[in-house]
Amino acid sequence: MHGPPWVGWLLMLLSAATGGYYLARARPGTAGQRVEARGEGLMGLGMAVMAVPATVVAPPSWSPWLYVAVFGVASLWALAYRHLHLVVGSAAMVYMALTMTGTPAAGPAGHAAHAGGTAPGGVPLLTGLLLGYYSLFIIATGIRLASADSSATTATTSTTVTRATGALSATAVAPSGSGTARRPEVLRASRLAMGIGMFAMLLVL
Repeated sequence: MHGPPWVGWLLMLLSAATGGYYLARARPGTAGQRVEARGEGLMGLGMAVMAVPATVVAPPSWSPWLYVAVFGVASLWALAYRHLHLVVGSAAMVYMALTMTGTPAAGPAGHAAHAGGTAPGGVPLLTGLLLGYYSLFIIATGIRLASADSSATTATTSTTVTRATGALSATAVAPSGSGTARRPEVLRASRLAMGIGMFAMLLVL
């Protein structure tokens, strides 16, 4: 990817950590949740490899076509399970990989980016649509995360007050003491991190 090397390294660390988290949680849950976790994990690891600064580690000439093949299949796989967000993400990975090849599909701007390293790559309209999608996704996910944190804080305060009055029941103890109560927040934070990573990669395309 283009841009300062430190941006690439930060994106690599963010994407690798998020992708690893998704793969770690791919076993539990329903079939649909496992498909989503594996798809997000694959995308996170792919983003991590793609984000490695080319000035530090030069990728082989065939690597963009590997991305196209892997995420093209991943996009069809996500479409079969009706995970539309994964479809968009996998298609965005294919688009960024094609831009890296400098093929005519990337447009004149893509050739300029590879020649000078400063001009934006890809088709401006398509890049703009993807940036708009991920902007809305980041905002929506951030709002849900903030709302969940507010609800968790309120529940914790209520539990503390109830304990102080000596009226805490066994059914109230279980949710507050369980680690599963915070898992939705971790998942939303991971989605937010993935969205920010994809947005940043599109910006430096």
